[in-house]
Amino acid sequence: MKRALVTGGAQGLGAATAERLTADGVEVIRVDRAGDVDERVDVTDAAAVDDLARRVGTIDILINSAGIVGPNLPLVETGLDAWRATFEVNVLGVVAMMRAFVPGMVAGGWGRVVNFASMAGKDGNPNLAAYSASKAAVIALTKSSGKELATTGVLVNAIAPAVIATPMNATTAPDVLAHITSLIPMKRVGEPREVAELVAWLASDRVSFSTGAVYDISGGRAVY
Repeated sequence: MKRALVTGGAQGLGAATAERLTADGVEVIRVDRAGDVDERVDVTDAAAVDDLARRVGTIDILINSAGIVGPNLPLVETGLDAWRATFEVNVLGVVAMMRAFVPGMVAGGWGRVVNFASMAGKDGNPNLAAYSASKAAVIALTKSSGKELATTGVLVNAIAPAVIATPMNATTAPDVLAHITSLIPMKRVGEPREVAELVAWLASDRVSFSTGAVYDISGGRAVY
C-alpha cells in the first residue's frame, strides 16, 4: 500500500484530495495546523516539519496543498509583513515539506509530488499580488525540482486551478472573486472533487513521463 501525506488536509482541496486518494487504496496522512487531521503541524515551522518526517517515516506521495490568499489589496497598499507571511506558507512551506520527504522517495526509487499552484501564478490577479507572485514561485520551484529529480523515479508536477469552491475563497473580497470568476469561459467555479481527480492521477503510476509540468484546471481560463 502506498502512503501519502497531504498538507492543508483539514478542508477544501486538501480534504477532497485526501478522500480521493483514500478511495484509491492509499494510506493518507492529513496534515494541517488546525482542524480534524492526523497530524497538526505548521508548514512554516521547519523544525516541526523535520520532526513530522521523523515520526511519519518514508512516504510515497506528497501533496502540497496548504496555502493562504494573503492580502486583498492593491500592491502599493500591501505591507512587507503580509508578503512575508504569504510566502512563508505558499512557498517556503512547500520547500520545507519537499526537503523533509523527497530524500526518502529518492532512496526508494519512486515518488510523486504534486504542488498546488494557481492560475493566479500564470496570469496575475489584480489586488492579489502577493498570492499571485507566491504561486508563480511554486510553478518555478516545480519546474526546477522536476528537472533535478527526473532520473530518480520521483516525479514533481503542479496543478494550476482557477477559482474553486473552497473555504479559502470565502475570505476573498467579493469584487475580486467576481472578477476572477468572470474570466472562466465555463462561467462557474470549480468543485474540489474535480481538482482531486486530477491530483489522484498525478499521484499514481498512470503518470510516468511527466515531470516539472503544470496542469491547468480552469474551466477554459488558461491561455498558455
